[in-house]
Amino acid sequence: MERWIGWPIERYLILFTSIAFLLIAVQATLYHYRQNFRHWAMWGPTIGLPVAALVGFLLTWRDLSILRWLFLILLVVELFSGLSGFYYHGRGVSQRVGGWDINNVMVGPPFILPLMVSGLSIFGLLALLL
Repeated sequence: MERWIGWPIERYLILFTSIAFLLIAVQATLYHYRQNFRHWAMWGPTIGLPVAALVGFLLTWRDLSILRWLFLILLVVELFSGLSGFYYHGRGVSQRVGGWDINNVMVGPPFILPLMVSGLSIFGLLALLL
């Protein structure tokens, strides 16, 4: 069933979420590549964010029930991926010599970036479900 008639606000918000996921995926891939993917969790945003972005782009193009369900599942996965990334990045900063010293916060793993993934996932869920 084609529910996209014109461009309702939810369509714009899903498109925005997908673009943001794609851009963050590029940045996360660069950061994790620089660290040689030392931990298995580094593959999460590198693979998951582009997949979620692709499904979001497809959903923006054509409103199908299967795409809505798939996007919903991927948004929930990325929400928890961002929360786990926040934990791992925070742990990485704390393990550096000096712990949570301001210099370690500035040069260590960007612990706020995974929270952006979680925040955008919530944003996408609101756009999808409201």
